[in-house]
Amino acid sequence: MQRRSPFLIATLAFGFAFLYGPILLLILYSFNESRLVTVWGGFSTKWYAELFRDEQILDAALVSLRVGVFSATIATVLGTLSALMMVRFGRFRGRLLFTGMITAPLVMPEVITGLSLLLLFVALETAIGWPAGRGVDTITIAHTTFCMAYVTVVVRARLAGLDRSVEEAAMDLGARPLKAFLVITLPMLMPALVSGWLLGFTLSLDDLVIASFVAGPSSTTLPMVVFSSVRLGISPKINALATLLVILATVTILIAAWILWRQERERDRAVSQALAEDKGRHATGRRA
Repeated sequence: MQRRSPFLIATLAFGFAFLYGPILLLILYSFNESRLVTVWGGFSTKWYAELFRDEQILDAALVSLRVGVFSATIATVLGTLSALMMVRFGRFRGRLLFTGMITAPLVMPEVITGLSLLLLFVALETAIGWPAGRGVDTITIAHTTFCMAYVTVVVRARLAGLDRSVEEAAMDLGARPLKAFLVITLPMLMPALVSGWLLGFTLSLDDLVIASFVAGPSSTTLPMVVFSSVRLGISPKINALATLLVILATVTILIAAWILWRQERERDRAVSQALAEDKGRHATGRRA
């Protein structure tokens, strides 16, 4: 058995402590009795009760969750179509421009993106009367714009590594291209689709700068409320809120990992069964 280097173990431990130590401290201080977030005053869950009585935070959380789900879903669909176009359609006129426009939000400063979308919405409202003010719709469109770029990168990397011979074999056996894509390619893309959706949802839930430009008075997101609260002094309610978000993210990741593991297991079982049946047919043919 190979002995691991103590230096590597210490480096790994330091890295994990640096990344997750502050999160553990945040969770610990969410149960602090004291109003001062840096002074331990005893164990208490009163700040969770205060959090659920704060209508402003609850309304902002509902807005952020709704925007995150819709923007991540739309971005996953559009990002998958963009990845298919770049990988499967080869070289076409305007490919370089299309690729540059898809990946531009990855390197564009958020201030520039938010300001440009604000000007776009103002111009559209002046020209055609839509959107009538800024709100949840404008935030969803803005978040879809930059989330789609991340989904495209994830799905494109997965799609480029797929073996097209399986899909071609299905079409040789009579399947139409759409059915071959839905039955063969889409299940193989599922890990990338789930990863892209989770990444888009996280980015949407975390965004502050772009939402500040395109949000209206009645559509305040959770990061905006947290930022405005922190400027007046950190409340232990923010620690409680952050703890709930960490738990939500952990549970979501575990559920997604379990679903992907189950699908992979069922796929391996189906492949093994098909190989066994094929071997049995060959053995029967040789005996005949």
